Amino acid sequence: RVRRSSSSVPTSSSGVFELKIDSFTSSRSVCSSSSRDCQIFFRVCLKHSQDVIDPEPPCTYGTALTDTFGADSNSISESAPIRVPIPFKWPGTFSLIIEAWKAESAGLESTENQNNLISRLATRRQLTVGEEWSQDVHVGNHSELRYSYHMVCNEFYHGETCSTHCRPRNDQLGYFSCDNEGNKVCQEGWSGEYCSNPICAAGCSEDHGFCKSPRECVCRQGWQGERCDQCTRHPGCVHGTCQQPWQCNCNEGWGGLYCDQDLNYCTNRRPCQNNASCTNTGQGSYTCACRPGFTGQNCEVETNECDSNPCKNGGSCKDQVNNYFCACPQGFYGKNCEISAMKCADGPCFNGGTCVEDAAGGYSCRCLLGFTGSNCEKKLDKCSSKPCANGGQCLDLGKRLTCRCPPGFAGAHCETNVDDCASSPCRNAGTCVDGINNFTCTCTLGFTSRDCSLRTSACDSFPCHNGGTCYAHFSGPVCQCPATFMGARCEHAVAKPTATPPGSVEAPSTLIAAVAFGLVTLALLLCASVHIMHHLHRGRVLTAMSTSVKNDLECVNNRNAIMGGGAPAATLGSRQEKESFLVPGGRLKVSNKDAEMVERGGASAAMFKNKMADCNLAKEEHLTKNKFDFKHPSVVVPPLSFARDSLYQPVFIIPEKMEQCVFATEVSDHTHTHTHTRSL
Repeated sequence: RVRRSSSSVPTSSSGVFELKIDSFTSSRSVCSSSSRDCQIFFRVCLKHSQDVIDPEPPCTYGTALTDTFGADSNSISESAPIRVPIPFKWPGTFSLIIEAWKAESAGLESTENQNNLISRLATRRQLTVGEEWSQDVHVGNHSELRYSYHMVCNEFYHGETCSTHCRPRNDQLGYFSCDNEGNKVCQEGWSGEYCSNPICAAGCSEDHGFCKSPRECVCRQGWQGERCDQCTRHPGCVHGTCQQPWQCNCNEGWGGLYCDQDLNYCTNRRPCQNNASCTNTGQGSYTCACRPGFTGQNCEVETNECDSNPCKNGGSCKDQVNNYFCACPQGFYGKNCEISAMKCADGPCFNGGTCVEDAAGGYSCRCLLGFTGSNCEKKLDKCSSKPCANGGQCLDLGKRLTCRCPPGFAGAHCETNVDDCASSPCRNAGTCVDGINNFTCTCTLGFTSRDCSLRTSACDSFPCHNGGTCYAHFSGPVCQCPATFMGARCEHAVAKPTATPPGSVEAPSTLIAAVAFGLVTLALLLCASVHIMHHLHRGRVLTAMSTSVKNDLECVNNRNAIMGGGAPAATLGSRQEKESFLVPGGRLKVSNKDAEMVERGGASAAMFKNKMADCNLAKEEHLTKNKFDFKHPSVVVPPLSFARDSLYQPVFIIPEKMEQCVFATEVSDHTHTHTHTRSL
């Protein structure tokens, strides 16, 4: 019926200031006496703390109106509290303004007409957050107002200023409640800043175990035990231990990949009984050295010293540990009752034995066939020779004897060990090892039990998650995961690859490397081509120059004229060409009498021409192999000339870097002597 004011609490506020009108009285008439439906309402304005309070808006902390109700005291005291939401930290001090207004009509709240203002209260207060109500009274000139107020935090807000937000959670984001100050209080079994870390079971290894829920301990791969502090041995490891997962460190006396080969039968099996000493003889065999008083393969049979009938003269034998005692009949004494105090007159011989007196005193009995003993008191027993082996019991049946064999042995004298592996008791390709009335099966991988009939798999204790399939490998169980999972047990999801948008595809590093390699290779090929072309060009130049020098030397040596056998006129012309290359003071001198040599001796001239040809050919081959020095000329032409009649005339010189070839010919008027010198 009555329109509500805007005093509802928004969800974004941190607290609510509530004020309740307890009573209101005025000495002036609130309504006219003729009006029966006199309605009033109250307005509350909250401001920041002011020394001089301004009652006019704005209300910096907030404002609210009550519903309209009757002016009687009952209606006023039963009115609902006024609620002012506080969307910020509660400051603690504030200015409070309370106004009483007369409603112009029922259900209409208006503060526009100041004539309707009945009274106004303006005060400054200090208030802490809490549920407890603070009561106050204001007495004005014409009115009295009693009211109560308090400041409470909204849900999930805590603290003295309602500024700490804490919302209890019970999901994967946290497991906690909140105290009055807004601090998180973790539920039992959870820890961490947001109470999202489960507390594992007490003693759970931090390195080898983890938990997803409180008070549990889930072992990581390769570890086991209630507290995940025990490493998992290699699958199939029989007599071994581990310090790290998947190890199989053999115990003493065991060997092999799975520690299933017995290297120390005595230590592992302890077959010798009654404190006998055991000696390993290899391949699972052993020998027991029994203490006195015991016998048998394992020294399990106590020796009965009375079996050898040590007591004589009818003495009764009592077995002891490694000893015996003879209870002698009357008239005999000694360890074996061998000493007699009787005589033949006393009739000491039994079973028809004949008594014979001894000269030294005493007597002896000559027993009938089938009896023995000092007094013929014992009947001969065929079992006395112990014919039964391996602890067999001998039975004397009169004309024959028989051996009652212990389990595991057979034969007339229990000499044969029954082969317990003859029936092939080991299944699934297991290896049978024969024992005494027993057998042992060494099972292949994947089988167990006494006869290898039970199939085992390492996957039994190694579950694969998320649909993975477990396979037993010689190195341990292996999980084959679906395409969307990975990990030792397929416990991790595979992240989906992020698609690269069009136009932003980067060139692969391999393509860039290939392009760079191709460019470097092309550059090297170009450099090599230039280098080869340069050497070819230089070779052609050197060949041309060597040909030129050869031609010059041929002209100087007159090779064409001499080897061609030219006429004297030609020879004379050649000598004139040689003179143009003369060098004064040269180190080498060559006779210029070649023309006379040609005229006088044909054989000498032929020999000279051959020598000249050999030398020039050698020079040609040498010139093609060496480099030329272009700074120094090969031939120096002087400006001088010598007389043609001189006995010795220099013809040419060869550069220092060329091999020298000199032919000297001396011609005498009286004796024709030809000397040829070849120097290379």
